[in-house]
Amino acid sequence: MTRSLALGLLLSLATAPIALAQDATPAADARHIIEQQLAAFERDDAVEAYSYAAPEIQALFPDPNQFLTMVDSAYAPVHHHRSVEFGPTAEQDGMIAETVIFTDGEGQVWTALYKLRKQPEGGWKVAGCVLSKSDQKGL
Repeated sequence: MTRSLALGLLLSLATAPIALAQDATPAADARHIIEQQLAAFERDDAVEAYSYAAPEIQALFPDPNQFLTMVDSAYAPVHHHRSVEFGPTAEQDGMIAETVIFTDGEGQVWTALYKLRKQPEGGWKVAGCVLSKSDQKGL
């Protein structure tokens, strides 16, 4: 009796992380997309960074270099940052909202609210980003 109870407890603990990981898949996918785009920004790889932008963003900036220029001027803390921290994620109706905290090179903290849209082929793309300056200073 004790052995089967212990086995049952072990099995439930072993499968719990799997269930949580399956539930978190869209959020994990969204975070991965943002991380990949940020890595492309760090390398100034306009083509790769652009590939993570949703079609509606690509329609506004039909050239990867135009896109990178826009990011550099309007989202400098995203393009050039000292640190990144991911915050809460919410998913609803084929959209994910991901909060990302950036600290720029001068120690200023910025909050970005990324919107990612599920694409017809099933992947996620960045459909927008709202950046706001925080009152705090980073370390």
